Amino acid sequence: MSPRTAAATHTAATATRLIVALTRESPFPDDSAPDGALLGGKALRLAEMTAAGMPVPPAFCITTDLFDSYLADTGLAGKIQEMDPAAARDAIARTDLPKPLADEITAAYRQLGVERVAVRSSARKEDSAAQSFAGQHDTVLDVAGEEALLEAVKTCWASLWSPRAAAYRAADRSAAGSIAVVVQEMVQAEVSGVLFTADPVSPKPHRMIVEACHGLGEGLVSGRVSSDFFALDDRTMEPVEERIRYKVTKCAPIEPGRIGMIKVDGAARSAPCLSRAQLRDLAALALRVRAHYGSEQDIEWSLRGGRLYLLQTRPITTRPPAAATARSPFLRPQPDAVQHGALWSRMDIGEIFVGQMTPLGLSFARHHQKYVHGPCAASVGVRDTGDYVGYMGYLNGHVYLNVSYTSYLLGQCLPTRDQRHFTARFVSEEVDLAGYKNPYGTFPGGMEDVKSTAFWIKHTATELVRMKTRCKQLVASRLFEFDRARGIDLSRLTRRELHAELNRYLDHYHDMHVGYMPYYINAFGAYGLMTELCAKWLGSAGENLQNRIKTDMSNLRTVASAREIWSVAQAARQRPNVLSIIRDSPLERIEAALREDEDGSLFWDRHMEPFLRANGTRSQQEMELTHPRWIDDPSYLFQMIRRYAEDGMSIDEILKRNRGEAGQEDATAVLRTLPRAKRATLEKIIALYANCSELRETARMSMVTSLWLIRNVVYEVARRLVDEGVLYNADEVAFLEFDDVRAYLAGGAPASELFERAAIDETRRVYEHYKRLPEPPLSFIGECDPARRERPAGDGPRLAGLGASPGRVTGRARIIEDLVWQADEFQPGEILVTRYTDASWTPLFAIAGGVVTDIGSMLSHSSIVSREFNVPSVVNTKHATQRINTGDTITVDGDTGLVEILEA
Repeated sequence: MSPRTAAATHTAATATRLIVALTRESPFPDDSAPDGALLGGKALRLAEMTAAGMPVPPAFCITTDLFDSYLADTGLAGKIQEMDPAAARDAIARTDLPKPLADEITAAYRQLGVERVAVRSSARKEDSAAQSFAGQHDTVLDVAGEEALLEAVKTCWASLWSPRAAAYRAADRSAAGSIAVVVQEMVQAEVSGVLFTADPVSPKPHRMIVEACHGLGEGLVSGRVSSDFFALDDRTMEPVEERIRYKVTKCAPIEPGRIGMIKVDGAARSAPCLSRAQLRDLAALALRVRAHYGSEQDIEWSLRGGRLYLLQTRPITTRPPAAATARSPFLRPQPDAVQHGALWSRMDIGEIFVGQMTPLGLSFARHHQKYVHGPCAASVGVRDTGDYVGYMGYLNGHVYLNVSYTSYLLGQCLPTRDQRHFTARFVSEEVDLAGYKNPYGTFPGGMEDVKSTAFWIKHTATELVRMKTRCKQLVASRLFEFDRARGIDLSRLTRRELHAELNRYLDHYHDMHVGYMPYYINAFGAYGLMTELCAKWLGSAGENLQNRIKTDMSNLRTVASAREIWSVAQAARQRPNVLSIIRDSPLERIEAALREDEDGSLFWDRHMEPFLRANGTRSQQEMELTHPRWIDDPSYLFQMIRRYAEDGMSIDEILKRNRGEAGQEDATAVLRTLPRAKRATLEKIIALYANCSELRETARMSMVTSLWLIRNVVYEVARRLVDEGVLYNADEVAFLEFDDVRAYLAGGAPASELFERAAIDETRRVYEHYKRLPEPPLSFIGECDPARRERPAGDGPRLAGLGASPGRVTGRARIIEDLVWQADEFQPGEILVTRYTDASWTPLFAIAGGVVTDIGSMLSHSSIVSREFNVPSVVNTKHATQRINTGDTITVDGDTGLVEILEA
């Protein structure tokens, strides 16, 4: 027996303890309490729970004594505390463990008796009642083998000097101290999650919160997977609230030492992760933990083979957010009549602002509101653009358009002088306009109206003459800025240079949005006028005629993107090796695998690069800066290439589908019944709509690219803040304010002052609080009750929405929750059912039999593209994703706006 092993078994309280087995039998002399200074916070908690008979996976702790011995035996003691954090981490990475110490660890590993383990840091202050230190230090999952174990231990030791840990200590004014490491059986969890014994984001009493996901809990912690939510009454242990999400992916071991994302089995996606009995068992276990510690706890747990395991517990060190839930979207209080009488809507801005946005996304929307929205209004002929505070509002993380103020300002323009033309298009059935009166009134008459009308006429006349030329200028500007950005390494710029780059991109963003807006408004106006004249001149024969009048918009930039993906897929089919790489490689590895292959590299340069230059800055919810663009993450493109290549279809045949021909012939026949003058007028309006729609889609790519440019700078700032230890990871950029990012680049206050950890954590808690609330209505008047509940989804076979694209089709439904991961599952002819769509979904429309959405409007990109592809579409059903399941046989009637479930 070595001297160190003997020391490890000595019963004296002061003896050196290198390894401590975390078992029910106390490893400490005279059954004394576990020593937190020796084990660190995480291991201490595991030791206490294990000793109390709770279900903790078997583990041992590499103590702070062994770490201190490592520093002493290698000569790092004394030196490492004087090093900067990067040098300290490098020193540990380069310095092997002395053999006696390594032997102690490997012997304990063999005695543990399991091959695959999780290796977790356990610093002395970690998980204390005062501060959680959660996320400061590293964890290495699914480690197999002695060599890999020793490297993982050093990784955890080195994380004592990670940027985030160093920054945390700097704020706390404490020294690095020492660190222990837990080596624990790797639980190959079927379900994992967290449980809070008190709701951390709501002051409601007696609520335990459970979030559960398939696979490992790391997917939930990182926000990469969907999870089920349960609020349990801690007296009855029964759910008082629950939300079962559609769960597409899970985090799981792919091979020893490698954790990744894989798909959840189809049958399990809609089902709850936990049964009622399992929830009760989990709640009972949590109450034991709370009683044992006498305080509210944040517990990590997993489920394997029907058995629950506790992986970690820590005191809840945060309180519910202090900010009260808002009732009004206004940025600041308004006169009473306006505060309680304004009409708010998120219907037609839903494609880019749909759903809850991150704090970063919301703060960038406020930047847009203050600096860009007014010039956009001026670009469509509004002479007096008013006060920016009135343009937009924010409610529980959602963005709203102030329809009342917008229609008031648009009253200066001749076509929208009657506010009803604008107002009616932004109202969902939740609002009754019968008693509505615009609190802003109507735009002042007299000379003000004369001046405004003259301004609009002059501006519009100029626009009609210049709109095609201006669109070409927007495209040229977009391509120039795109190519320039691809040639710049932002990481090499000084902060001052990066600040100048951001300002350049913000100016470009301003110009592209101002340039885009006239096309959008003119297409909007032409469609509205077309709808009105069809109803007025043709009566019942003109009902929904505006959607049956076929215009040749096959050159729409959005539609062209589907054609171009198809072309890329055909190029891949002609290169078997390339197609094999795309089909067989994990999504995250395809780009690298192609570039490493000679034929793949040629394919990338000749086909992928031109496609990305034309389309790569698209994404879902494009105003949300945290969403990667296709060029940042081409996974979705590879999924569509797989799908298009396998089906061997022709995009030209799809664009020439004859499903809409009968309807088109009917529409033409109806138009012929009009007197020549009226028919000519309507045909001109139709042509204007088609022209503006095409220009709108072309110009929109310039607008979208300007967002990508800004996103690049924001994520370069995130990278630097991670290096400085201000952020734990780049994903935390979601909880920053855009104005603070600008201030950081301007060289004002230090990063640690601009981005205080307490403020980031509070912002995250508010964001999580909003996630718990019911989604606010699409439109409402005045203030919104935060306790309002959505209309029940119901259980009948029919759903009513807006018929966005005509035609009737019956087919198999497929719910799409995650566009990237599910694109390759979608079969030609299936009916796409999802919460919302935008331009990035176009490649799926090309093979869809029909489209059904919870949210949408008649003029969203998805509705326009559905009509171009002759795909029957019903939008704004509210509850389609809750009522319809993948595999159901449904009928979609795009004329009446009805969806019927024929066979579940």
